[in-house]
Amino acid sequence: MIESRKLGDIEVSALGMGCWAIGGPFWEGDTPLGWGEVDDRESIRAIHEGLDNGINLIDTANIYGAGHSEYVIGKAIAGQRDKVILSSKFGFDANEETKQVLGAFHQPGEIRAMLENSLRRLKTDYLDIFYFHIGDHPLEHIGCVADTLDVLVKEGKIRSYGWSTDDVERAESLTSRNAYTSVQFENNVFNRNHAMMAACEKHRLAGLNRSPLAMGLLTGKYTDGSSLSSSDIRKISPEWMTYFKDGKPAPELLTKLEQLKAILTSNDRTLTQGALAWLWGASPNNVPIPGFRTVEQVRGHVGALEKGALTALQMSEIELLLSK
Repeated sequence: MIESRKLGDIEVSALGMGCWAIGGPFWEGDTPLGWGEVDDRESIRAIHEGLDNGINLIDTANIYGAGHSEYVIGKAIAGQRDKVILSSKFGFDANEETKQVLGAFHQPGEIRAMLENSLRRLKTDYLDIFYFHIGDHPLEHIGCVADTLDVLVKEGKIRSYGWSTDDVERAESLTSRNAYTSVQFENNVFNRNHAMMAACEKHRLAGLNRSPLAMGLLTGKYTDGSSLSSSDIRKISPEWMTYFKDGKPAPELLTKLEQLKAILTSNDRTLTQGALAWLWGASPNNVPIPGFRTVEQVRGHVGALEKGALTALQMSEIELLLSK
């Protein structure tokens, strides 16, 4: 069983629930940014499944489903807010009615307004962690953002904050600030961010792992694009997306997955559980936040916790296979 992790002085489960997918469709112009249609009742049941089995970390963002993800979470955690470590993000905003992304915002008044809207949707008066979502924000302007966040900490609106960025220099730029406790970054067995993991360990930051399952590719479910809906971002496969191309899984990654399958499915693990086990084996600071849409998926993620991390030998074997 994997032990808990620390977000500053906040104790969190070593696994979180990532809530992008349960937000449902939202758009930037004609480009879908969601993961297709969702069943809110099943989403709520799935969140309860996680909470009932020791997963206390819930991660979302104000733009997921243009606020819909936060609404669903607010309903799911009603009456049990004290059991939950709640994380949301700011920096981009969206119109709740049109489901359209409005752009990027980072001025003090804008940050405060985005937070108040998130708190309203989540039906809470504070967040445990508040992530800056603009991963490439200029370093020379980050001080103003952090100053605003420090004020929000003093006001009790947020307990801590972090940056959702894949850039190590940016991640390390705020380490002198006491309330800066975490980096959220893309990390999985296909996209191994060793530099960021090392930075998190050096500065005692929790590393929340985005895309721990490579947007579903590491589940083994997707061998072609036939099951993806037109409102699923993976169907469109924007240029930045490496896991899916033209709506289908990247063939070179499917080949790699086949090579890794025997190791990832050791100890009766599913592929999903093996992908999570790799992250726990890679760093004691890693907290994967896989997405979900069903109770069954969350149940599988909980099962990964019970089986624990891959061994040092298995980790070395994977590095060797992927370096060829």
